[in-house]
Amino acid sequence: MSTHTELHGPMPIRLVLSVWAWLLALTGVEVFLAYERLALHVMLVLLMSLSIVKAGLIMAYFMHLKFEKMSLILTLVPAMVIVISLLAIFFPDSLRLLHMRPS
Repeated sequence: MSTHTELHGPMPIRLVLSVWAWLLALTGVEVFLAYERLALHVMLVLLMSLSIVKAGLIMAYFMHLKFEKMSLILTLVPAMVIVISLLAIFFPDSLRLLHMRPS
């Protein structure tokens, strides 16, 4: 039985540092946006978009999905879409419940 390292080889340190630098830069942008006075919807769209990009980088390189068979990726990506869709569906209900709480 062969191991992951035998099949794909170790990830080059330059690639790891490059992905890490991108993640750090995207986090810096998110922190910068947190201090800006933007409309709530604009802020949410920007932060969620950046978070999805960061999650994609983490899944592709640090969870090694970039090096896996396409069938595994086609199994995981729809599951992620379903989870995000369910969050989008049920999030407004949580806001309704928050406003129903007695003050």
